[in-house]
Amino acid sequence: MSTTTHILKLCVGATCVEDLLEWQTTPRAKGPDGLPRHVTRMWPKRADEVLNGGSLYWVFKGVILARQPIVRFDPVDRGDGINRCGIVLDPNVTRVAATPKRAFQGWRYLSPTDAPRDLRAGSKQEEALPPQLESALAEIGVL
Repeated sequence: MSTTTHILKLCVGATCVEDLLEWQTTPRAKGPDGLPRHVTRMWPKRADEVLNGGSLYWVFKGVILARQPIVRFDPVDRGDGINRCGIVLDPNVTRVAATPKRAFQGWRYLSPTDAPRDLRAGSKQEEALPPQLESALAEIGVL
């Protein structure tokens, strides 16, 4: 049986989870099947592990705040000769315990033991803290 691995990715251009949710409702963010996807130049070498229940964990302004289950990987051809990978995502976004993460380029693998815990379902209804405050509280272990 294969193990599970997650992917960690910066959510560039978004300051909070609501920005991501809004973007994913746009036609540009969706694949031909209507599911949200994130297009990247690299194809995961550990794709089998990621597709064994893995999620894409989103980092906003230095803090991991949300995850989305990964449905599959699709080849993306934009007609420029560059092979890309479309990370097809479940449209349901789960908020996770705010966890600081230093900046990095591209994406990283994240083991299940290092993944932040999911917040209870009602947490998404609570008013979000400003990203700087959320980051500071996470840094000292309050969140």
